[in-house]
Amino acid sequence: MGINSIISLLGGLGAFLFGMDYMGEGLELAAGPKMKDLLEKLTRNRFIGFLLGTLVTVVIQSSSATTVMVMGFINAGIMDLAQATGVIFGANIGTTITSVLIALDVSGIAPVCICIGAVMLLYAKKKRNRYIGQVILGFGILFQGLHTMSAAMSPLKDYAPFQEFIMNAKNPLLGFVVGVVICAIIQSSSAAVGVLQALAMQGLMPLHFASYLICGINVGSSTPPLLSALNAKNNAKRAAIIYLIFNVVGAVLFIPLVMFTPLTDVIERLVPSSVFQVSVFHILFKVVTGVLLLPCVNLVVKWTYKIIPKQAHESAFRLEYIDKNMVGSPAVMSLQVGREVQRMADVVRKNLVDASEGLINHDLSNANQIREGEQVIDYLASEITDYLAQVNSLELPVSVSQYLGCVFHAINDLEQIGDHAIKILEQNEKCCEYAQHYTEEAKEELREIYQLDAELLDETVKRFLNREVTVEQWFAIKKKERKIIKRVTKAQSNHMERLRLKECTFDQGLTFVEALNSLSRIVNHASNIAEVAGTQNVGTMAQKESM
Repeated sequence: MGINSIISLLGGLGAFLFGMDYMGEGLELAAGPKMKDLLEKLTRNRFIGFLLGTLVTVVIQSSSATTVMVMGFINAGIMDLAQATGVIFGANIGTTITSVLIALDVSGIAPVCICIGAVMLLYAKKKRNRYIGQVILGFGILFQGLHTMSAAMSPLKDYAPFQEFIMNAKNPLLGFVVGVVICAIIQSSSAAVGVLQALAMQGLMPLHFASYLICGINVGSSTPPLLSALNAKNNAKRAAIIYLIFNVVGAVLFIPLVMFTPLTDVIERLVPSSVFQVSVFHILFKVVTGVLLLPCVNLVVKWTYKIIPKQAHESAFRLEYIDKNMVGSPAVMSLQVGREVQRMADVVRKNLVDASEGLINHDLSNANQIREGEQVIDYLASEITDYLAQVNSLELPVSVSQYLGCVFHAINDLEQIGDHAIKILEQNEKCCEYAQHYTEEAKEELREIYQLDAELLDETVKRFLNREVTVEQWFAIKKKERKIIKRVTKAQSNHMERLRLKECTFDQGLTFVEALNSLSRIVNHASNIAEVAGTQNVGTMAQKESM
């Protein structure tokens, strides 16, 4: 096998990979958002999720892509881990459709598909028709690449070392490892199995050894989801591990079956085509594993929790104290809402402290946690608001109705404070990106101001939840607010002096001033929380303050 054959093999592989990805992308675009909507809405039942995972993967031609999509749903709180497991199992089966298409060997019409697809893609006026053209073009390129690969491998028939290796290749571990490596490099089990089928077309891949390679290929196909999960939430990481568990269990099951039973001999007797034999074994691997594991979804989920233990923050994307399906006495509802608001305020305060300390210490280690916290804040704000809208139609005592009305304003201010914490994080990211370091004086100013902000937030939330803002307390809160604003103004003046003395740069000053502006706005929102506490005294004093 000369250099020309190797170049043709690589070119064919590239065309195969591109065609498969391009066809899948076209199918996904042609389907529009329907595939995602199906996954999102119809996965409450694990068996329906299993079928949907199969369907979606048949359409987009990639079990890894389906799994990564599911991981996105988990990250967004749309789908839980048990629901995702059924979809992932189905995705593993759906991916076998490519091997069936290859086994049908329609490479003869590949040039026609390329021509028709290119014309539709370039000249069709409607988007949908262009997407269909993309599907046809991708289909043609896929099989043209397969044909090129097969032709490039033809010289191996006369290459004695390769023939000897294939004839004697019976080591399960060798086949498994080679399969894992091939798929980890190609990043697609469908493409890797396609390579085996291209070899089989030339009579260069006996099924007995191909079966070990397929076991390794399926385990290696877990690489893309695992890589996608590196910076994801723990539940998304567990989804990637479920994908790995599926294929590892399949390998553990089928390698001994091939070694100690006449499974491959039976397939060879029943299926005359060597290309179809590879496809049939691949399908058996996926279907049998899926059928065995589907009833064990809860057990598989438990395994993932042993690999990645549950942490406290993971249960954040749910209401802990409010049950939307149960509406109790007004007093109980008020208490439940108050506890959810306190929980939201705790997350807001932690984000404020973590973002400010990160900026002061030039440290981004908590950036992901801060952004996750912001997602929790937004989630709680949305869910509490929905609940307030739900109970607003009920007949409630005036005091409870007024309190719940005030809650709406309070959670809006808390959400705004959370947004300013993210803005402080963004200033820190700029500082770290451009290696900007603050002076010690600037750091102390920031620390003092954010700590005053946090103290004011603690007090106003406490007063709000206890519904006890007296005239004296209101004056005290306003006094603290003015004190912090004066401190911010002083810090800005000090910064201008440092600029004049060239103790800091203009770019450093921009991030510093932006951070001060966020801390100043936080003071206003914290004060608003006390202002909407709902007592007549506060309303009167607020009017006097504005006069």
